[in-house]
Amino acid sequence: MGEDIMVKVIGLGDNVVDKYEHIRTMYPGGNALNFAVYAKKIGANSAFLGAFGSDKESEHVQNTIHELGLDISKCRHFNGENGCARVTLENGDRVFLGSNEGGVLRENGLNLTQDDLEYIKNFDLLHAGLYGYTEPELDKVKALNIPISFDFSDDFTMEEVERIAPKVNFSFFSCSHLNADEMLSLIIKTYKLGSKIVLATMGEKGALLYDGDKFYKQKPELVEAIDTMGAGDSFITAFLVNYISKTKENKLEKETIIKESLNEAAIFSAKTCLIEGSFGYGKKY
Repeated sequence: MGEDIMVKVIGLGDNVVDKYEHIRTMYPGGNALNFAVYAKKIGANSAFLGAFGSDKESEHVQNTIHELGLDISKCRHFNGENGCARVTLENGDRVFLGSNEGGVLRENGLNLTQDDLEYIKNFDLLHAGLYGYTEPELDKVKALNIPISFDFSDDFTMEEVERIAPKVNFSFFSCSHLNADEMLSLIIKTYKLGSKIVLATMGEKGALLYDGDKFYKQKPELVEAIDTMGAGDSFITAFLVNYISKTKENKLEKETIIKESLNEAAIFSAKTCLIEGSFGYGKKY
């Protein structure tokens, strides 16, 4: 990332603890929180806006965030369960066993206020995703004219894509479950709906990006994964932070920016696969 260009990004939506049942250890995570944490690791100025419960799980996530130095000044606090997912590992690959579907975030929503929006409009990019219960907020954010990126993960419906893609600048999909034709059709449809950059990750097969002009294929950096949790989030984050930073610098052609950002994303994602949980900070439960 350009040393003199500071990028400000915010993750909106979910934070969870991932409870690894086989070792009775919980790790902080969630798409929006992972994005904010990874962005800070890369050198961006980052914040997280979500909802915390009132349990030990929430306390562990908040303690970790304070240690990392993320801005969470606008987060909501509710009585009840923090977001929580149950996980196990099979040969380094994460396997989800179930969740409380966001806990207090699902029950209460975010309901962004005018004060929140004044705060959000100072960022270069807002990142959200399917598990963050953010869809009702996207029109408010879009009206601020800041770029929005959205992670559809792998269990999206086409109805969701048709509703959300026109509101966001960057759309991300996890496509390991689709064949090549299905993936290409999804990418092109999403672009036509209004997303200017569409990226599909395919696990160990790498990633495919479309910007309306051409397709870009990115090979993965292959490592002996300890834990693949966070691999997709870290790829997305590194791509976005590099892309926004290099675009602000305004020194390179768009094609070069995309290629360099994809390469940085593959390298950073591989490093994440060598860390337990999304970004470490495990605690016994």
